[in-house]
Amino acid sequence: MTGYLPKEVREGLELARKRAEKKRSRLRVRVEDQTYPILRSWDSGFALDRGDADHLRGLVDVYDGTRHLYQALIVASRYEDDEMAFEFKRATKAMDKPPLDYDRPDDAPIALLPR
Repeated sequence: MTGYLPKEVREGLELARKRAEKKRSRLRVRVEDQTYPILRSWDSGFALDRGDADHLRGLVDVYDGTRHLYQALIVASRYEDDEMAFEFKRATKAMDKPPLDYDRPDDAPIALLPR
């Protein structure tokens, strides 16, 4: 059906589709001061708009809204239509507290009370 539409109308529809995907997605990639919306994601990577992220590589932070999900080392892997796909070399989950260097017993005290 899109074969019958004029070229300008098809380009306008594609632009509207891209804008809707960017607004709908809560996932974001942050690199230094720049933030890019993630269009699609999967276990080993994600896809961004090709115009936004041709230059992107290295260490990035991935957020779901304002919640920090993980820090990842990424490489560009392939072009898919107007999307640039990135693969994780490493993805470390963000923690809200520092990791323990030892196993904590289940009955360990949470805090000590002063005398």
